[in-house]
Amino acid sequence: MRTAIILGAKSDMAKALAVNLAKRKVDLVLAARNAAEMKPMKMELETAYHISVSLVEFDALNYSSHVSFMQQIPENSDAVFCVFGFLGNQELAEQNNKEMLKIIETNYVGAVSILELFASKFQQQRKGIIVGISSVAGDRGRQSNYFYGSSKAALTTYLSGLRNRLRVYNVQVLTVKPGYVKTAMTAHLQLPKFITATAEEVAEQIMHAIDSNRNEIYVLPIWRYIMLVIKLIPERIFKRMKL
Repeated sequence: MRTAIILGAKSDMAKALAVNLAKRKVDLVLAARNAAEMKPMKMELETAYHISVSLVEFDALNYSSHVSFMQQIPENSDAVFCVFGFLGNQELAEQNNKEMLKIIETNYVGAVSILELFASKFQQQRKGIIVGISSVAGDRGRQSNYFYGSSKAALTTYLSGLRNRLRVYNVQVLTVKPGYVKTAMTAHLQLPKFITATAEEVAEQIMHAIDSNRNEIYVLPIWRYIMLVIKLIPERIFKRMKL
């Protein structure tokens, strides 16, 4: 990697990724809304790791701005990390169409809109890395978060198809399913410690997966088995469960 784009660069996972990439001397483009707020982060990374860090405005839901966003990134960009997401409030979304659409559009429509542009760029240059942060919540719909889960299920399917399409162009597409992660987005939740990863663990596992040319990973291996069990529960039983 020469230059990596981090979409949603203000999140805890994005910051951990930025440090991991900076340690590898990869130049960075940190993209988010109100990007100027990341100036301290930019200065820290440039000072500590002697790399170039650019700040670019990016709004996942402003689809019409995505083409102009691509025109602002360096020509030699060869990796993109789609880290942004919106957990939302399931109960509110059941009553409020605006909340429901924000969950679906942020996690799926916004991601596809921008990643398709990167896919075309990397296909043309015949190299690149696309990393999408999906979720174990997409492995099976549950009443507690089916708007979020269904949007992540759609993202997982999209990344699978993209991987199939871009393989012959030497473009790696990695799907990441973190499971529970201790971040600002989940600070209000009581998460079981033994199945909860840190942002730093997520970043480290992503870099390892890139190096190993993996297609899809569960950050903590235990989640693969947890979700396997959940997926094997017969629907006639599952629909009666409080999950």
